[in-house]
Amino acid sequence: MKETGTVIPGAVASRVQVDGLGREQALEELFAAHHLPLVRLAVLLGADDAEDVVAEAFYQLYRRWRRLRSADAAAAYLRSVVVNLTRMRIRHLQVVHRHAARTTGEVTDHVASGETQAVLRDDQQALVDAVRDLPTRQREALVLRFWLDLRETEIADAMGISSGAVKTHVSRGMAALSRKLEERR
Repeated sequence: MKETGTVIPGAVASRVQVDGLGREQALEELFAAHHLPLVRLAVLLGADDAEDVVAEAFYQLYRRWRRLRSADAAAAYLRSVVVNLTRMRIRHLQVVHRHAARTTGEVTDHVASGETQAVLRDDQQALVDAVRDLPTRQREALVLRFWLDLRETEIADAMGISSGAVKTHVSRGMAALSRKLEERR
């Protein structure tokens, strides 16, 4: 595996240079380096089916490979797709739960998936629960900033918002997390 390019924390071989490689070989390299960190990203953003979200992201990358501005933009594209797919699936599940609650009168609790249980340790659960309770944009901004260690411009690109909005979401999210975790003590 060649060693330059975009870094996603948590990957064993987290830097991948894919310029000059064919589509299939480049995707294989990207998958090896970024699959697990992207699953973790989806879990932290609240996806109940993180593996499916990441598989869909790689499928979308495969379909749109020739439209990328450069092959090295693939990791950023994957992050953006994971963020957007997770957001869409959470919205869909909220609608399904509201509809189910209206028709049956029952309220269903959040059920953790196998990926969630495998990725998260017990000592992280309080923080993850607090992050999960944040509004969607604040949660996305915090995860992209502090877990992936992205710059404001990269977060803005992934979320489709301005850098100023990223600063606002991060600031408000940190304040809300501080309040929630302080209440827990």
